[in-house]
Amino acid sequence: MSEKIAELIKQEQERQQETLMMIPSENYTYPEVREAVGSVLMHKYSEGQVGARYYQGNKNIDEIEKYCKELVFDVFDAPKDEFDVNVQALSGSPANLAVFDALLKPGDTILAMNLPDGGHLSHGWHMGIRKVTHTSKIYNVHFYTVNSKTQKLDYKEIAKIAKKVKPKIIVTGGTSYPRDIPYGRISTIAQEVGAYYLADIAHEAGLIAAKALRSPVLYADVITMTTHKTLRGPRGAIIIGRKELMKKINSSVFPGLQGGPHNEKIAGIAIALEKTKDIDFRNYAFATIKNAQRLADKLSSYGFDIVTGGTDKHLLVVDLRSKKVNGYFAAHALERVGIVANMNTIPGETMPPRYPSGLRLGTPAITVRGVTFREINTIAKVINDVIDHIAPLLIDRDPGIRNSQILKFNKSLKTEFFEEQAEIVSEICKKYPIEF
Repeated sequence: MSEKIAELIKQEQERQQETLMMIPSENYTYPEVREAVGSVLMHKYSEGQVGARYYQGNKNIDEIEKYCKELVFDVFDAPKDEFDVNVQALSGSPANLAVFDALLKPGDTILAMNLPDGGHLSHGWHMGIRKVTHTSKIYNVHFYTVNSKTQKLDYKEIAKIAKKVKPKIIVTGGTSYPRDIPYGRISTIAQEVGAYYLADIAHEAGLIAAKALRSPVLYADVITMTTHKTLRGPRGAIIIGRKELMKKINSSVFPGLQGGPHNEKIAGIAIALEKTKDIDFRNYAFATIKNAQRLADKLSSYGFDIVTGGTDKHLLVVDLRSKKVNGYFAAHALERVGIVANMNTIPGETMPPRYPSGLRLGTPAITVRGVTFREINTIAKVINDVIDHIAPLLIDRDPGIRNSQILKFNKSLKTEFFEEQAEIVSEICKKYPIEF
């Protein structure tokens, strides 16, 4: 390995070891998964499906992919007589696009969750005439929002919108909605308007595998998920769909949208799925949710506004407006002390995407470390102290943030206060190290 790359990898490993990973879409995978992803499997092209490849020499690759698919059926309780599985899509967004490409025609209507309310870009985000994503350029995308008071989904309102816009497909799931979804209610709405139902469980996959959250299997026509979040696998995706739809979806993945699959990642996904069988994984999933709920409660006790008032999952979104701070400055200040979170929009967002009003926090990775309630209490206090500390520094909070303000803010991070807070976080990292 080149010295340059080796040194950068070493530095990244040290960064991960010495900071608390609290972006809910990030997690630590297993050493065995990293070994598989770095194996000779990456040398092989395997275009096509198991037993029907376009290239020779795929005997072992067929066995790996077949085994991975068997594990998907088992882990997610998908009846083989009703469903089929694809593990070739490169990641979550390509998986979603493959489903749309297979089941829709250009111009067909999609009904998905509004992005600021917790939806995902890949579901067709656009801002009116500004078509942000590829999906929004092809299809007619409408959005449903959360209730302005409860900040939770209003299923009667979703049904009303669906009857009005008559979508060809309804999508649930996203990137920052903290509540469990009653998939049966969405299934009923979809059936009433003659739409397909796509449940995107990218964030919840591992929690569903552990039976810590309800499952969309048997309710949705298609389920997509990424494999690197709560499932703790490599970067990749899984599609579970009703048999009569999967032939089109498989063809949409290949040759429609990509060439040969990444065999090394499929092997890594299989290993991660095997791990879900262990009691340790089940304990991790339930502890992840409990840690998130504890964090939400503690932050609330410090006067933070928690979107929807709490969480059912592994993540929470904090509305920072009551603290007179925005997500941009909060995320940068917390990174300075070793807490890595991300700025995020909130329902009814009025600030620009670069300076949103929220902060998204997750507990999957810190739960893998072994962090418990005592450390959650400490983390919540650090977050509170940091946010309270930076609030007086942010005099100009209008959407047109000035470069001079950012420079002044960055300079303020180099003080004794931040050194002290960083040491508190460092002690947690040392107490609960990651075994690379």
